[in-house]
Amino acid sequence: MRTVFLGTSDFAVAVLERLAASPHRPALVVTRPDRPRGRGRRLTAPPAAEAARELGIELDQPESVNAPEALERIDAARPDTIVVCAYGAILKEPLLSRYPMLNVHPSLLPRWRGAAPVERAIMAGDEETGMSIMQVTAGLDSGPVGLQQAEPIRDDDTYGSLAGRLRTLGGDLLVASLDGGADYKEQDDALATYAEKIEAADRLLDPHRTPAELDRTVRALTPHIGARLERADGELLGVRRARPTGDEIAPGALTATDDGRLLFGATPGALELLEVQPPGGKPMDAAAYLRGHRP
Repeated sequence: MRTVFLGTSDFAVAVLERLAASPHRPALVVTRPDRPRGRGRRLTAPPAAEAARELGIELDQPESVNAPEALERIDAARPDTIVVCAYGAILKEPLLSRYPMLNVHPSLLPRWRGAAPVERAIMAGDEETGMSIMQVTAGLDSGPVGLQQAEPIRDDDTYGSLAGRLRTLGGDLLVASLDGGADYKEQDDALATYAEKIEAADRLLDPHRTPAELDRTVRALTPHIGARLERADGELLGVRRARPTGDEIAPGALTATDDGRLLFGATPGALELLEVQPPGGKPMDAAAYLRGHRP
């Protein structure tokens, strides 16, 4: 089957690579434009653009995939199906109805429709998530689902470890779907939950929550976004690894113990900080942080 692939992120790259190795290799990859990134604000290509070049697939990076010139490029590729995975922009008419369109979505739809399904599943303490291959419609991740497979969420999973397994699974399910192995059925909207985009407030560790909830937040945002806590002096300290403990300290307090551990007070108990990142600094273990900083 002749395909065009729309995707942007590292997650999308793994799916693209699996698709490119199948009989459904894309004739065209459409991704977002290069953007300034990092401290130096250097113009940087999205991961899917770099992958398309390495794979030798024709590439387009329009400001809007819905613009007439972008549609012309897609038309010229003559796709039977358009595949979407972590593209990061809203698709509109006439593109939506011009071609059959499949979305590779990292959740067990209708649970966790929306922008941050992997993060929200970990934060919520779900025991499992998964991948869904769905037909794209005008609604938010609400189209009929063809293939779906669950993936357990382990107690130590971070976004990075879980997303790694999910994107491999998603690529396999996508190819199976394109091979003709999917029977699409409407979702039950009454069961839908929504994975809102991660905002600044979601990153801040709330001392009025339990240590287990704070640990899940840290893992859900590692390594790509990052959780953080507010020190008494107002400085924001990044938290990259942590674990719940039964220590009793005041909620919100940041304390060094006699045995060299770094604790953040929760309700009740505490979160032991194992790896932190000071503002403008590099990640370091708690012992290194305590050698150069006061809690």
